[in-house]
Amino acid sequence: MKPLEQLEPGQIKKIDAVFFDIDDTFSFQGKILPQAYGALWNLKDAGIRLVPITGRPAGWCDHIARMWPVDGVVGENGAFFFWCDQKTGGVKNYFYDPPQVRTQKRERLELIKEEILESIPGAGIASDQNYRESDLAVDFCEDVAPLDKDQIHKICRIFEKHGATYKVSSIHVNGWFGDYSKIDMTKTMVSHLWKIDLDNEKDRYVFCGDSPNDEPMFEFFPISIGVNNVLNFEDQLEVKPGFVTKGEGGVGFAQIAEHILKHR
Repeated sequence: MKPLEQLEPGQIKKIDAVFFDIDDTFSFQGKILPQAYGALWNLKDAGIRLVPITGRPAGWCDHIARMWPVDGVVGENGAFFFWCDQKTGGVKNYFYDPPQVRTQKRERLELIKEEILESIPGAGIASDQNYRESDLAVDFCEDVAPLDKDQIHKICRIFEKHGATYKVSSIHVNGWFGDYSKIDMTKTMVSHLWKIDLDNEKDRYVFCGDSPNDEPMFEFFPISIGVNNVLNFEDQLEVKPGFVTKGEGGVGFAQIAEHILKHR
């Protein structure tokens, strides 16, 4: 991982959009800092498209699509994307699964939830679970006392035993049924909304993240940036971001925006 300052102006001048994780990438210690939110507006005013790519729930993503200066949002680790229709002002959505299938899968996840809570003392269900459509989020440090690596590993094994896909973020283990992912839904969104084949034009985009569930994004994008706290997961990442900031979380995100705008 090279320092952010080594991201060359020639690469930056090509950038048309910034995709970014939210928790501990855009946020800092659970809060959105003024310099991070201001950085969104600065990028937007410069004509750069912005899309959060997050594990957070549908309820949050409805708000984000409406209220933030973004061009769309991919949520629940790739279960859907939301966007605000500029003509009507209303929020529209695209889901991987139709409503009936989502209901059936949530019933299966309920059994996994019960097993995790019975098997792993201290594990909790994420406080945003009621706003989710497609996945189960198990909290291991956001609103509960931090669990150790062995306990987190046990959560993953329970999801795996039931045939569910799972990803570990900086705060949750998210599990779901289906073969969708952050990167697949990002490609679908870009094709649907912008009529662009992301595979052919990925060098025009940058991704910013911080944890193992961002690894497929780090691998896909030639310009990938980790905020400094990605170093906490360095031994868990097979594919690391190409660049890293000096600042953590939202501080690092603001540094990314400043560096892009300085050389664009």
